[in-house]
Amino acid sequence: MRSWIIMCACLVAAPTARGQWREDSLRSLADRILNGRDAAERFRADSGFTRTLVRALRTPHSFHHPFDSLTTISRLYAPDSSFRILTWQVVRDEAVFRRHGAIQLRTADGSLKLFPLIDRSHLIQHRADTIAGADWWIGALYYRIVKTSHAGRNYYTLLGYDEHTLRSTRKVIDILSFDSQGRPVFGAPLFALPRKPGWQPLQTRFWIEFKKAGNARLQYDDELKLILFEHLVSESNEPDKPWTLIPDGDYEGFKWVNGKWVYIEKVFHQKLKDGEAPVVAPVKGNKFKGGG
Repeated sequence: MRSWIIMCACLVAAPTARGQWREDSLRSLADRILNGRDAAERFRADSGFTRTLVRALRTPHSFHHPFDSLTTISRLYAPDSSFRILTWQVVRDEAVFRRHGAIQLRTADGSLKLFPLIDRSHLIQHRADTIAGADWWIGALYYRIVKTSHAGRNYYTLLGYDEHTLRSTRKVIDILSFDSQGRPVFGAPLFALPRKPGWQPLQTRFWIEFKKAGNARLQYDDELKLILFEHLVSESNEPDKPWTLIPDGDYEGFKWVNGKWVYIEKVFHQKLKDGEAPVVAPVKGNKFKGGG
């Protein structure tokens, strides 16, 4: 919440001089967000990072600056380059994680149009049917954007990573679109699912939750044009406890059909051994690959 307030305040501050990227400062602050010795230092670094980032983004045409040195910050451009989304994480302790971020739109004159994202994950109880704006964001660290269209409207499917709790991790699929005034909207009833425990026939987002060390994959395959995710089973025969779930080698998925992500129960007819499936690792050694 504090970082979101800082970001909004910075948006009305005086712009910085052209070309003053402050990237060295950003890199140092980003490192302290990740490696600060205690929560107080990490959150101070996050506040400083937010202020410095907004000042850098106020430089004309900053949209095209990739910030390549910020390897611990996710920086993704939309496939059509209409916007980019930056996300990062602040760890309070082993059980509490907060995601921060912003969406920067591309503008014709190079001016800044920025939407701060405020993580309300801890307040949203019904995430399977929630549709909300940037100020009620269900936070995640995004590692892939897939663009689809239907009935003249563009949808951007976001694949993300969420540390979630001390015992379990989530990987999420969310939908980003923009309303008639160009404001971001998260969630859309586009996930067509069968009736299974914990699932709704038509959800606004989808996620898998698994044991902390489970490392279940969730990715988009460009050749198959499918979202793939690993089937999970309980290692202790307690499927209602997510922290016991691990991948078993099978893959489920979603295919874009007539404006919906339609569920596929079994993508492959034989189980794949580790390494046989295309792998996209969103986080490796606490660093993000890819970006702008």
